[in-house]
Amino acid sequence: MAVNGIQQSLPFTAQFKESLLKIPEGENIQACLQCACCSGVCPFGFAMDFPPGRMIAWMRAGILDEMLKSDSVWMCVSCYACTEVCPKDIPITLALMTRAKEEALLAGNVPAELQSALEFSQQYGNPLGESSRKRAAWSEELDFEIPIIRKAKRPVDILWFVGDYASYHPRSKNVTIAFATLLNKLGIDFGILGPDEFSDGDSQRLAGERGLFEMLAEKNAKVISRCEFTEIITTDPHAYNAFKNEYPQLGFDFPVRHYTEFLVEHLDEITPLFKENGKAKVAYHDPCYLGRVNKIYDAPRQLIEAIPGLELIEMAHNKSTSLCCGGGGGGMWLDGFRWEKSESRLSEWRVKEAVAVNADILAVACPYEPPRFEDAAKAITGAEKLQVKDVVELIVDAIGN
Repeated sequence: MAVNGIQQSLPFTAQFKESLLKIPEGENIQACLQCACCSGVCPFGFAMDFPPGRMIAWMRAGILDEMLKSDSVWMCVSCYACTEVCPKDIPITLALMTRAKEEALLAGNVPAELQSALEFSQQYGNPLGESSRKRAAWSEELDFEIPIIRKAKRPVDILWFVGDYASYHPRSKNVTIAFATLLNKLGIDFGILGPDEFSDGDSQRLAGERGLFEMLAEKNAKVISRCEFTEIITTDPHAYNAFKNEYPQLGFDFPVRHYTEFLVEHLDEITPLFKENGKAKVAYHDPCYLGRVNKIYDAPRQLIEAIPGLELIEMAHNKSTSLCCGGGGGGMWLDGFRWEKSESRLSEWRVKEAVAVNADILAVACPYEPPRFEDAAKAITGAEKLQVKDVVELIVDAIGN
């Protein structure tokens, strides 16, 4: 803004609002009804100084500067529940909450545990601070070899983008091994990037680190562009979201599907392999970035229903109203901070819903979730016998050795 030929900067609130209007559909924020549906549905809205509705109201009043003094924006788990219920289709998660996190980061107002994960992501290419050389170490437990595409130097049908937690976390690696076993059983020609793979960066982006996300995306795109394959398959909904919706905006466009979509197409080959393994009631948890964000609800349910002896039941919140596990938007790295603020865990709320419908198994389809829900089950009365299984683990269990 220029006054008498002198360039002057806008007050923070005005700058913030202008930046929102540049985001796709961000101009819808001007049509906010102040109905407070967003704040009401926010799982941690009760613990926030600035839930979404209040943030918009204060922005309109020109006093949003106060937000930077509060750390409550880090209670946001980027679950898209606020965006889902907004009657004016305001992209609240992206155009408001993520931008607010970016500003908080710039102001140095960031919890220490999140800061560590972001620094690890920049230094090691993953938020866990693990060596890239160990990315494919999980495959050593298999009795068959998985091609690392750079070393194999040949085309593959499927490039499996494994992801961070699926590569390194002790519990999530079990799911990774199960998926590899199933692909091998089906005779699928697949390969992985191994040590050449970097974090997809989607959770870092939603935690306010746009620059870090773009750096990681560029590194992945550079590696993938040198590979010959038909499509990318990922077991991680966050990676799926990055490749489907975010990488193309940076000029990196690759065909991608979540593994549940891929396996549904192979049900005719999988079904004859099933054995009778007893009966169980299965409650399926819709991951935010598979269900609410990308509208993939049917494929995981079709897979569960195809398994002999399993009865699919629905929890109180399902599909578009599914509760968040608490791991998105940087939530995997903010558990301590959020407990101090709210003395509650979203994962425990979800386990209570599974117990309420007498589920024997809580089924998931995201590598963030098995460890989160298994830990939560230890704290919930009545959940002592509740099993947490990824959908692909259920399939492999039903096939047997």
